Amino acid sequence: QVPLVESGGGQVQPGGSLRLSCQAPINFNEVNVVGWNRRAPGKEDELVATITIGRATHYGVAVRGRFAISRDDAKNTAFLQMNNLLPRDTATYVCAVSHKGIPYYGQGVQVTVSS
Repeated sequence: QVPLVESGGGQVQPGGSLRLSCQAPINFNEVNVVGWNRRAPGKEDELVATITIGRATHYGVAVRGRFAISRDDAKNTAFLQMNNLLPRDTATYVCAVSHKGIPYYGQGVQVTVSS
């Protein structure tokens, strides 16, 4: 089990920004893919964004153009910059990493967008 340390969630008004972080006590140079899913009450889990070791990115349709994922392998950390947040972005955001082919998940952080 790899404990992922997530931070950066909170409450923000519509149009605001938040930056999520996901740090793992493993060599990020061995992490093929890292990303976030989100989970909202009454809704299916939704892919938010992923980034590969080669820096290829993929975004869910709902967040394209507003969110940006990045990674700092020297710090074993990934980041999700979320801009122009909307009420429908309210959810629990869960970080996931694939390390040597094994997936690990964080506890999740709550993001609430409301006025």
